[in-house]
Amino acid sequence: MLTRRTLLRSTVLAAAAAPAATAVAAPAPQHGRGGKKRLTNLAHLRFLLAEVPLPEIEGHSTFDAANPVGLAPWTYADRAEDGTFTPVGGGDLDTATGHWSQGAYNADDISRAAIVFLRAHAAFGRAEDLTTARDLLRTQAYLQTDSGEFAGNVVLWQQSDGTLNRSAIPIELPDPSDSDESYWLARTVWAFGEGIAGFADTDPDFTAFLRDRLHLALDALERASLGRYGQWEVADGVPVPGWLIAGGADATGEAVLGLVACLQAFPDDARVAEALARYAEGIEAMASGGVGIWPFGAILPWTGSQSFWHAWGGLAPAALAAASTVTGRGLDAAVGDVGVFTPQLLTSGGPFNAWSPVPGEAQIAYGVQSRVESLLRTADATGGQGLRELAALAAGWFFGANPAGEQVYDPATGVTVDGIETDGRINRNSGAESTIHALLTMIALDQDKKLARTAQSLTATPEYRGMQWLPAEEAQLGGGAQVVTPESAWTGESNWRGAYVLAEAGGTVRFELGEEALAAVAAGGATAHPVFHRLAEDAGTATWTAISARGRRTELGTLELGGVGERGVTEWDGVLKPVRLEVPLPARTVALEVVSEGRLELDEVMLLPTVTLAVFPVDKGAHVTLLLASAEAEVRVRRGGSGTVYRADGTTAGPINRGRRTLKPGRFVVAQG
Repeated sequence: MLTRRTLLRSTVLAAAAAPAATAVAAPAPQHGRGGKKRLTNLAHLRFLLAEVPLPEIEGHSTFDAANPVGLAPWTYADRAEDGTFTPVGGGDLDTATGHWSQGAYNADDISRAAIVFLRAHAAFGRAEDLTTARDLLRTQAYLQTDSGEFAGNVVLWQQSDGTLNRSAIPIELPDPSDSDESYWLARTVWAFGEGIAGFADTDPDFTAFLRDRLHLALDALERASLGRYGQWEVADGVPVPGWLIAGGADATGEAVLGLVACLQAFPDDARVAEALARYAEGIEAMASGGVGIWPFGAILPWTGSQSFWHAWGGLAPAALAAASTVTGRGLDAAVGDVGVFTPQLLTSGGPFNAWSPVPGEAQIAYGVQSRVESLLRTADATGGQGLRELAALAAGWFFGANPAGEQVYDPATGVTVDGIETDGRINRNSGAESTIHALLTMIALDQDKKLARTAQSLTATPEYRGMQWLPAEEAQLGGGAQVVTPESAWTGESNWRGAYVLAEAGGTVRFELGEEALAAVAAGGATAHPVFHRLAEDAGTATWTAISARGRRTELGTLELGGVGERGVTEWDGVLKPVRLEVPLPARTVALEVVSEGRLELDEVMLLPTVTLAVFPVDKGAHVTLLLASAEAEVRVRRGGSGTVYRADGTTAGPINRGRRTLKPGRFVVAQG
């Protein structure tokens, strides 16, 4: 399961000029009360907005039919060399019709743009933002099929002349796009729910309309995922809930945020409350791993894989934290994701878009905002200040704490880049999704000036001392072990890092530790986590050994190479992910060796230091340092520095000033100095 749209568009599409003007001047900064500058600047998002006709047709209508015009943001915006932008649609443009093979606008971005303006109005009180949100929600309602077999579902794409494109090219599932539940239906629930909360006090007629449409969406969901409530499926031997929207905790999490918002305005809506409780229960069941065990407490986004996490759409922990105030459950899973996994992510290179299972792919605003909102929502539920500290570090991505070391959101214009590649290359296009999620972050920062100041001070690429990855194809092979290059890196549920090593019975693989790995082991210890394809059926075992410079051998453990169990809903037999060896590496380890007694398909080895850290440079040579313990360890801060030890829920465990302090597993430190 990958993102619906291409994340990094490297070139402008040929003949792709949209019937809209390019931006020729940078808008002035927006100001808050008292004349202070705000980080939130809606100018670029407003530039992307266009009026769209909403003619009443069979199956599609909206509020205030006498006004058959709504608003929608263009999907993409390509940047020219002079810094101006041209809005473009998705796919290829037919110049004769003005239609795109996908569409000019899409339901995903219309719904989320509405949420931006709703939250901006709630934060800053500008009437024009509420008016804009209203017209976006009217367009979103028009995309919802209001009658017939597919009533309640949502058409994804719309052309600039208002024409609905139910079947895009290339094909996207479901096809037609309103023939079943979908990510865009989940985001419609999110937007309608926040719209209900936003208009409840000022516009009862529009609020009633949105409630009717939210209930219509629930009709569609009850024909699909909600109708399967209580049914469990299997993913490589692991029970997974069969009632998540489109099989995703990610999509379901966004819907839950809308259901929570609706209940805040109408707490007696029993139907919404029941849907909320059932969906939250399903999301909670997707929590996986824990302290020192991949994926480190993250809520997996997709029932179809036990070895794949993605940053985009990562609002499941935010949803659980928000829902916990209603359901009384799920907060522990949210804490595990934001308080254990997120520090691991932030000390392992930042919010890479996918861990599949190795961290990789570009970093995008959607992934960053998902971390920030999840941290803040969970902090609100636990009262943990440490989670707000983590949110500031995550939000620093927009101001330079990223692989490029550059500010990628401009408060003077509201422009956000479309992504940063792993090598630091920036895609300087600025489409709707990136703009939307940057603005959701900025609205949150503008509500907490301390958090905003910290985030803005993080203007350079952090220094990471985290996981080490040892590729198997670069190791020394013996006993007939051989390098195999798969036809595709994507297995249907995970990615091979590259080639892998096949070691049948008697085959050996030896890894010599490089400088960074040696330093990590010597500094405070580490555990080894082989990344291998564990097969469904019995496949023998493999025994792992650590070797010192003097040849001393320490057995680390024996792993089963098979026995995962039933494949179930996954697309591939077996699972490719790290498995921890229980015995930590001795301090003088210089090499690792494995002997296969079966069929070992080995991708690489992850070395996880006992303490991982990221050092965030700030002004005048100072730093903010984040440390996370995967096992009990002694830590200390820089001379003259000070910090705080936090539990996973963000509550304070104590100060750390000078000298050493024992850090318990799963706790993290934020230190300044």
